Amino acid sequence: MTADQGRDNAFMSGGGDDLEHGVAEGWGKLADAFRANFEAPGEVGAACSVYVGGRPVANLWGGLADREANRPWRNDTIVHVASTTKGATAICAHLLAQRGELDLDAPVAQYWPEFGANGKEQIKVRWLLSHQAGLPLVDGPLTFEQACAWHPVIRALEAQKPLWQPGTEHVYHAVTFGFLVGEVVRRICGKSLGTFFAEEVAAPLGLSAWIGLPEEHEERVARLHYAAPFSVEELLAGMIATTGLDAETVTAWVESMWSPGSIQMRAGELGGALDNASGEYVLTRAWRAAEFPAANMLADAHSLARMYAATVSDVDGVRLLDPSTVERMTAVQTDKTRMYGLPPGLNIPADRSFYMSLGFWRACPPAPMVGPGSFGHPGSGGSIALGDPDAGVGFGYVTNLWNFRPDDPRASNLAKAVRSCLG
Repeated sequence: MTADQGRDNAFMSGGGDDLEHGVAEGWGKLADAFRANFEAPGEVGAACSVYVGGRPVANLWGGLADREANRPWRNDTIVHVASTTKGATAICAHLLAQRGELDLDAPVAQYWPEFGANGKEQIKVRWLLSHQAGLPLVDGPLTFEQACAWHPVIRALEAQKPLWQPGTEHVYHAVTFGFLVGEVVRRICGKSLGTFFAEEVAAPLGLSAWIGLPEEHEERVARLHYAAPFSVEELLAGMIATTGLDAETVTAWVESMWSPGSIQMRAGELGGALDNASGEYVLTRAWRAAEFPAANMLADAHSLARMYAATVSDVDGVRLLDPSTVERMTAVQTDKTRMYGLPPGLNIPADRSFYMSLGFWRACPPAPMVGPGSFGHPGSGGSIALGDPDAGVGFGYVTNLWNFRPDDPRASNLAKAVRSCLG
């Protein structure tokens, strides 16, 4: 398949709805932006989908699902979306809250008694969702096989002491978020997070999205490719450009949070279970089959857009969340507490760093999304999914060319085009 054929393939219909072409009338700018991403900064394979008012207006895909095998990206291709998973996990929790089965202000130990050990008895459920629980890591040691088995991680979290007084600071719970929220869901309904998601979210909406991928869908998975590495200087320049913060502040922030042995680096290791230096575990069947509700969903863009559309509108008779639930769950939380691990005297504004509500990033200068009311979650490597209650938008973008630059423009180019098409 040639590059030109890959770009042409981006304008095929995704099927499954009444959208006959890649984009509806008035959405040509999004198709142009999607095509342009294959030119600069470049894509291997990608897909983008948009719903407005419960109806699809764009469903685009193109390029290669596997560059080495020359396998084209198809309408049923799925790909690993990393932390975009967290938004799906949060939706599951808010479904239970909406039904009155989960009180976000109750202690976690009310649902999970063993969790209350070692100073955690008063941790509220909302602090799990807003990354304020003080449990971004476990001391371990844990193996990859133990992490895939779920319960060893739960036992480790039960024994873990919070790093700070819960509710007073925040830091990104990169992997533990999924185990913490997932175990609360399991204690309430008796189902794993992946099973709850499959039955209560994916099935009613007909999604191709899984947290714990059944083996029969393995042939649909796109192979991950990695963009060229970049220097520390390029990292700093990218963060300065996207946050609008000065160089001194950004340098101090990066040195304190992402240097070897720092809190964020350790948070991604899950007590030694995950070797992020190589990252090869994300290419394995064991990883895809297990449930990591913070990080291992496999999905297509259409499903992500459809899921978020159903949180802000009716989609073929399905509405996941009512407006009052959306209003409560999208109230920003991290503007009220300081980021843990920063050096004394350094305080990063939440809307320039980690603008988190109850499980969702909120629109802010580094991530304007579709509008000021937008909420969603990005994933390491480039994917993102979001909803916008004001515009009635559900948006999903996925890619198999993982780029870790903070100024990666692909998703922002597409979001900008959506804003333009909305007028």
